[in-house]
Amino acid sequence: MSGPDRRGGDLSAVPLGAGAPAPDAAVAADRVPAPTDGERLTERERGTVGRLTATVERLRGEVRAAHAAAEGRALVELAKGVLVERLGCGPAQADRQLAELAARAGLSPLELAADIINQAARDRVAEVTGDFLRAAVGEPEAAGEPGDHGVSGPAAGSDASVGVRLRTAESAALSAGDTQSVAESLLAHALEPLGAVAVAIWTTGPDASLSLRGHAGFGSDEAARWHHVPPGVTTAARQALTARRTVRYPSLAAAGIPSIGRARHPDGGRVVVPAGTGGRIHGVLEICWARPLDPQPQAVERQLEALAELCAHTLEALPPQAAPTGLLVPGADAALELAELADGLHDPALVLTPHLDEEGRLADFRIRHANARFQDPAGRPRSAVDGALLLEAYPATAGGTELFERIERVYATGEPFRSRRTRLTALVDQVPLSSLADISISRHGGSVFLIWRIEDESARLASLLQHAQRLGRVGAFEEDVLTGEITWNGQLFELFGREEKEPPVSLRDLAAHAHPDEADTIRRFLHSVLHQRRASSTAFRLLRRDGVTRHIRVIAEPALGADDQLQAVRGAYQDISAQHWTEVALMATRDRLVATEEEAAERHRLTLQLQHAIMPPAKPPLDAPGLAVAVRYRPAESESMVGGDWYDAVVLPSKKVLLCVGDVAGHGVEAATGMVVLRNALRGLAVTGAGPGQLLTWLNTVAHHLTAQVTATAVCGVYDPESRTLRWARAGHLPPVLVRGSEAADLPLLGGMLLGALAEAEYEEAELRLEPEDTVLMYTDGLVERRDTSVHDSVAQLLATARLPADSLEGRLDLLLSRSKSDTDDDTCLIGVQVT
Repeated sequence: MSGPDRRGGDLSAVPLGAGAPAPDAAVAADRVPAPTDGERLTERERGTVGRLTATVERLRGEVRAAHAAAEGRALVELAKGVLVERLGCGPAQADRQLAELAARAGLSPLELAADIINQAARDRVAEVTGDFLRAAVGEPEAAGEPGDHGVSGPAAGSDASVGVRLRTAESAALSAGDTQSVAESLLAHALEPLGAVAVAIWTTGPDASLSLRGHAGFGSDEAARWHHVPPGVTTAARQALTARRTVRYPSLAAAGIPSIGRARHPDGGRVVVPAGTGGRIHGVLEICWARPLDPQPQAVERQLEALAELCAHTLEALPPQAAPTGLLVPGADAALELAELADGLHDPALVLTPHLDEEGRLADFRIRHANARFQDPAGRPRSAVDGALLLEAYPATAGGTELFERIERVYATGEPFRSRRTRLTALVDQVPLSSLADISISRHGGSVFLIWRIEDESARLASLLQHAQRLGRVGAFEEDVLTGEITWNGQLFELFGREEKEPPVSLRDLAAHAHPDEADTIRRFLHSVLHQRRASSTAFRLLRRDGVTRHIRVIAEPALGADDQLQAVRGAYQDISAQHWTEVALMATRDRLVATEEEAAERHRLTLQLQHAIMPPAKPPLDAPGLAVAVRYRPAESESMVGGDWYDAVVLPSKKVLLCVGDVAGHGVEAATGMVVLRNALRGLAVTGAGPGQLLTWLNTVAHHLTAQVTATAVCGVYDPESRTLRWARAGHLPPVLVRGSEAADLPLLGGMLLGALAEAEYEEAELRLEPEDTVLMYTDGLVERRDTSVHDSVAQLLATARLPADSLEGRLDLLLSRSKSDTDDDTCLIGVQVT
């Protein structure tokens, strides 16, 4: 392949003719033999000369193209570098932007690159770019017409147009003479094409206030009202300053935040951007739209941040504002002035200046001065700390205490920070040592003043003692008996109800402030302390001027001098009113408890007497031929659970046998009394010879009308020895159990309501003919009831035990009681009858 060499256009390697080395192209052209008149060339010679001439011309064209391409590439790369710098994008994106803009503008990339580089061609580039982008998005030719959503024009979607606007705004701002001109230039060249209608530039003062240093689009009256915002007033600019980031309000009225121009554009959106450099916020750029603001493209976000940075550089060059009285605004010798101020303090103090990284961002703070009171926790001298970086000297400041973040925030916003009892941590031989301190951080010019007061052991103990006296309602005193001087602490004035400007009360005048009945008590106390010179204490009732009576305990001890003479009395008063009334309440409660216990014991004794009167421990056998009867009664284990379970087995005048068991609801005397009434009533009614169903009907009437709301369950049976027939009925009670041979089963569940529930009730009867050796069991639920088992399962366990063989009826009842798994601690009644 022929052509210029890429390293410099050397053509020595290009073959000519039969392979001989060719001279330089320009020299070779001169060596071609020119024909003269009369000279005749052969056909072969004429062909060789033509080819050589064509080759030389081709090589000349390639050399010119190579030089042009090299120069063009240099221009294109330079233009791409400009785009990278202005747009903040990468080389690949700059290359695409350049190619797209050239194609749309009808220029070659080389021509557009030359226009970009040439300062005089900027207006033409902006015009071509704007026309292309407006045509692409279908917008009108006039750039700067507000869109429907607060952002319009070419800047809404083009990084290139953003760069053009930034360069235009930058040029106009740099040529402006003051901040007001900067605001007007930003609005006209960069913000109106975005749909913005007004702009305000705020600057921060030494006292964290905000001042309006430039504005455009707002009326003069509005600007005059907002020329100064005091510290602590929450505005849109204050929100961005405090947060140290861009704050957006789609609608300022919806956010409820006051700011300049809100009355004129109540529904308009706001974007507020902090304007800072090197970690310090010099001011705030606030941009106003007339309509609600929608989310903005990333290109617009970058443009607003770039404009804020431009404002920051402008504000940084302005002279400092006058500070309020008492605030220091250092100039060039800021560190020296602060160092002199720090050396006059009694507390440790550091003067810090910002330390920026290579990109101009705040990375650390340098310790410019440590005052004479400074003591390093690690034991290092002041010279080892002066000039060091804060995070290198004290890496723990970036830890849990967030001290570094506080310093950074104060430096950024200018708002001072103060905190009590902040924990400071220092690493000494890789061991963290902590201490409590009061912190004060303030910014003065370009420096930060850090002051802390470490709480020493004595101050901490004094604070603990003060809190202990307050919690214990204790007040200390000291009285000089020679001079009469009395010293009280603040808590003691509060106990006596006196103002601190009033004189304290002397011990000799203490009786005048006490209840008259306490005169002798106080006299004995003073005699023991002042005359016998012994430590003593007493309690008395203090009568305060506000009518409040306090129970006070006073403790005092004498202080003797070198000659063994009384010099002073030291002691304390303690308010024991709460303790006194607590003791009174405890005594009253104790008396009530004693009375209640006595009453409960009497009721329990009466209940047991009733039970023993009706159901004695031993019962004589019944005179019933052919029938064996056995009963068991097991009282509740807990005295408080004495209930109303009862049983009865008696031979009636008709020689029939009445058998019944019952359970009155409840416990105590009421249950035992109800049980007595029902049991005796049933005995009297059974004399009539009525059947068990009729007996339960009458007994229900007695329970409902003749008792105090007594309810009970019962099962009643009448046994006829002649026919060996058992007639029985139930009132809400478990049915009896029949044991016949090796089988045991409960009798049918007859209908019958709880006794006393209704005024009238009827009860179903059943008849059972017993065979010799048959056994019938009647029982109360205390025999089978369990908290974790259903009644059906409990009765099944009872039947399983009843099937076990037994030597006698008495043995069967004992077996049932011993195998009972009831856990309700209730009374248990059990009757067994066996046909013999």
